Amino acid sequence: MVYLKVLSILIYIFSCAWHSHGSHEIYPEYQSLDIDDVNTTYKTAYHFQPKNHWINNPNGPMYFNGVYHLFYQYNPWGAVWGNIVWAHSVSKDMVNWESLDPAIFPSETYDINGCWSGSATVLPSNKPVIMYTGIDLTIRQLQNYAVPKNLSDPYLREWVKPKNNPIAVPDKGENASAFRDPTTAWKGKDGHWRIVVGGKRDLRGMTHLYRSKDFKNWIKAKHPLHSVPNTGMWECPDFYPVSLSAGKTGLDTSMLGGDIKHVLKVSLDLTRYEYYTIGTYLPEKDRYVPDNTSIDGWAGLRYDYGNFYASKTFYDPLKIRRILWGWANESDTRDDDVAKGWAGIQLIPRTIWLDPNGKQLLQWPIEEIESLRDQKVEMSNLKLQKGDFPEIKGVTAAQADVEVVFSFPSLEKAENFDESWDNAENLCAQKGSQVQGGIGPFGLLTLASEKLEEFTPVFFRIFKAQKKNVVLMCSNASRSSLSPNLYKPSFAGFVDVDLTDNKLSLRSLIDNSVVESFGEKGKTCITSRVYPSLAIADNVHLYVFNNGSETLTVENLHAWSMKRPTTMN
Repeated sequence: MVYLKVLSILIYIFSCAWHSHGSHEIYPEYQSLDIDDVNTTYKTAYHFQPKNHWINNPNGPMYFNGVYHLFYQYNPWGAVWGNIVWAHSVSKDMVNWESLDPAIFPSETYDINGCWSGSATVLPSNKPVIMYTGIDLTIRQLQNYAVPKNLSDPYLREWVKPKNNPIAVPDKGENASAFRDPTTAWKGKDGHWRIVVGGKRDLRGMTHLYRSKDFKNWIKAKHPLHSVPNTGMWECPDFYPVSLSAGKTGLDTSMLGGDIKHVLKVSLDLTRYEYYTIGTYLPEKDRYVPDNTSIDGWAGLRYDYGNFYASKTFYDPLKIRRILWGWANESDTRDDDVAKGWAGIQLIPRTIWLDPNGKQLLQWPIEEIESLRDQKVEMSNLKLQKGDFPEIKGVTAAQADVEVVFSFPSLEKAENFDESWDNAENLCAQKGSQVQGGIGPFGLLTLASEKLEEFTPVFFRIFKAQKKNVVLMCSNASRSSLSPNLYKPSFAGFVDVDLTDNKLSLRSLIDNSVVESFGEKGKTCITSRVYPSLAIADNVHLYVFNNGSETLTVENLHAWSMKRPTTMN
């Protein structure tokens, strides 16, 4: 049995090889190839990205004294992974950003081979602390911290590394190359601070637990906070509370109580996607116990079923909410990245909270992004018969925000669901947007050329199962570009919705080479990176469509052109 599980893991790794290109691969001929002139054809207009070069994981996001801070992994000298520093940008609204000099860069024996991912904690004394992973001269991964040099500087431009670094090192016999990415700290009722650090033992993924009285001296607990066999290395763990009753209200990371659940998210190094569970934190035992409402493993719940990785949340005390940041890698080739002079974007920050059903999280783009909405068009009570795809005109289709509600008269024409269809991505590839169904496929055709030689569909398809209807949400990139040298996956997830009102909603944020979609008010989210060769700039079109035999109604559709922020890196 173990052999079969390991074999399936290896097969999946090879199938994901293109998708994960470059996240930890070294290309010395490219990593220090500085580029001033960039190709902006696929550059995003309102998603966060610097003017050039490689970026990956969001690090240490926080709100401090009226300013939002975002740190992120960045190569100052090339468009591929390497030479990584903690780049630093600041904002008053998470829409308009100002770039500062890097906050942390390799300078000491304990981080001379890289300053890698980590988190920020704002202590009760109103002093922020960054914790991050460094790699030393012997290629061990070590945990370190940094503090602001001048707290009176509103932008916290300079950070210093105290002399007692490193604060956590791998145990003797522990895999020193699988020990990274400390979380935001939380404070227990005993007054001790706690963090977890991602790791693994053989194929068992785990979160190592550390405690401290003074935030300087840390002691490893005898047991991990949580671990799961056959999941491989757990990168970029995140651990935080959510409210059972307070709706979208966010909680400080140290909050405990009977009306609180906890979320543990891990990024799977083997597969390049993430999963999370919702469960109970037992502070007396320092153990996390997931609820049995979802799978604790590879097939578990995901923030986003598309191109989304290394995410990090933070508590925003200004608006009492928890904000989620995620990174989207490229889907083109290494040579393409070098030619265009940049790679990677941060996705639109999302407010994240617990679904009232207590079984999953909900996500929605931060409200501030709506300040970029410009020209608006509307549709209502529009009937869509099989094969209809009316164009949404009057907006800039390459940069748009679209919200639409679909309704259908009944569920009688839903196709029968085969219980063996447990993989949403395979089902999406099999039953794409052009394969006729009963109720669906229906949705949006984004980043489309006029004659539909190219398009990226985002759509639903409804099936009839024994207990309840099954709703599939897809974003299939197979027709996204005429170029043959691109990664064009089928991204998909199931949507946990009762359909009691025979309606489904969809919101898509479209930005030149990225489409972020939110199904049924944020129950299921999918991000796609695509690079059309025809559907570019003014040649992009946007359609609503139905390829099911059941006639649907677009109850209402609102679409806006999206402006560029006033300031961006």
